[in-house]
Amino acid sequence: MNGADLARFILWRLAVAVPLLLIISFGVFALVHLAPGDPVRALLGTRPSDPETLATLRARYHLNDPFIVQYGKWLWQVLQGDLGRSINGNRRVLSAIIERASVTVVLGAISTVIVLVVGILLGVVAALRRGSRLDRAMVMFGVLGISSPAFVTGILLLYVFGVVLGWFPTFGPGRGFVDRLWHLTLPAVALALSVMAIVVKITRAAMIEEMDKDYVVFARARGITPARITFAYLLRNALVPVVTAAGIIVIGLLASGIYVEVTFALPGLGSLIVDAVQKRDIPLIQGTTLVFACFVVLVNLIIDVIYALIDPRIRFTSVAS
Repeated sequence: MNGADLARFILWRLAVAVPLLLIISFGVFALVHLAPGDPVRALLGTRPSDPETLATLRARYHLNDPFIVQYGKWLWQVLQGDLGRSINGNRRVLSAIIERASVTVVLGAISTVIVLVVGILLGVVAALRRGSRLDRAMVMFGVLGISSPAFVTGILLLYVFGVVLGWFPTFGPGRGFVDRLWHLTLPAVALALSVMAIVVKITRAAMIEEMDKDYVVFARARGITPARITFAYLLRNALVPVVTAAGIIVIGLLASGIYVEVTFALPGLGSLIVDAVQKRDIPLIQGTTLVFACFVVLVNLIIDVIYALIDPRIRFTSVAS
């Protein structure tokens, strides 16, 4: 795929993503109207109110206008970077999201590195030792990892390495780069273990499939070293299904991160949306849900581009044109 083909493919994917985001934004905005009763009462939840407060909320959220007009005004504000104000504390939703995003981003980045590096390495080792005790141990690890929710693994690691051994802190995000890495290592491992098993299983299956193909036999006959065959030929072709599943893996990390953040008392986006749901802070729920949706669409776009770059046989020109 040359540069022009790649550019057309990205533009085509963006064109597909725009209506998808519009549909998601419409559903997110409709949350306040899907709640039973008066939308103002849904916004207030269990908080006390008076006629002046009700009138102020109706004016702020344009609740006296028709529904489609309300959505248009809200969407225009979102496009300008205004996600509204939280009912609790009257804070800007975007400010609250930005304040919490750093913890979630660092946690997700560490977990992704652990999942991909360790998961691919274990999958390669299991494939090269196919049928051995090590291979069977990797398969058992995969079954155990998929069967263990992130919050269960988090509680176990928290008790063993945080409470009993005292190697890692038991709560908080830390301050500064090194201290934050130290605080987030245990949550990142807990988050990665529940997803890493998928990477191990996919990598192992793809490596075994590639090892039985003719080009591997020809490479060995030419005297190419086993290490070069493994990393230059087998691993590159085996990474295609791994990259295909990478989008689901990253999204799975994002979803499981909510439980891990609550377990380790981390002030990230996961704990923010849990707190918003508990307090029925609909503007904050709308804002965080919309940000998560945009992130999912962006991840899928990046994965598609990486997929095309890894496997040069794939051509998206016909789709993009």
